[in-house]
Amino acid sequence: MLKNDRYTYRVTWSEEDNEYVGLCTEFSSLSWLAALPEDALRGIRKVVADVVADLKASGEPMPEPIAVRQYSGKFMVRIPPELHRRLNRLASEKLSRPEA
Repeated sequence: MLKNDRYTYRVTWSEEDNEYVGLCTEFSSLSWLAALPEDALRGIRKVVADVVADLKASGEPMPEPIAVRQYSGKFMVRIPPELHRRLNRLASEKLSRPEA
């Protein structure tokens, strides 16, 4: 297993496989199937540790764990100008007529 493992793991049921599947968000192409959820978690953590060791050995970059990433808090979305105008108008109307 990785020392100071900070990657994001999830275990969920796979109806298709009739087993639990362990997943790692930062390594989305990896998974591990097991009959018990604890084994699925253990399995995916081992696979990630092996991949990280291979990446280190070959000098390739590794994904940064989500847990240590810095986020600005900004979330910007592009929408068509007509929709922007409509939303602005609706918001302005709502602000000018507060509900009782």
